[in-house]
Amino acid sequence: QVQLVESGGGLVQPGGSLRLSCAASGFTFSRYAMSWYRQAPGKERELVAVISSAAGTNYADGVKGRFTISRDNAKNTVYLQMNSLKPEDTAVYYCTVAWRGLRYWGQGTQVTVSS
Repeated sequence: QVQLVESGGGLVQPGGSLRLSCAASGFTFSRYAMSWYRQAPGKERELVAVISSAAGTNYADGVKGRFTISRDNAKNTVYLQMNSLKPEDTAVYYCTVAWRGLRYWGQGTQVTVSS
């Protein structure tokens, strides 16, 4: 079955950096687009970044120039490099894949940006 396991979250000061990882299994990773979403307290889940199977990328306006999504098909892993973090980036971050008509989510990893 499809499994997505995020890691790399934590507490960081404003202006700092974190790299999130999402290890995927249960499907042919290289053939599918992967996405990162986030959900802040009291807010709806929102798309952060997408990477296609061909490694094309798209970003939400609020993270362009600060976040970079990438993938390593040999490791079945997608990454989210987050630089110049702001308090408003505080959220639970999820990776997700749409596979055979269903969307699968990881358990999420907490990112807290605070001094």
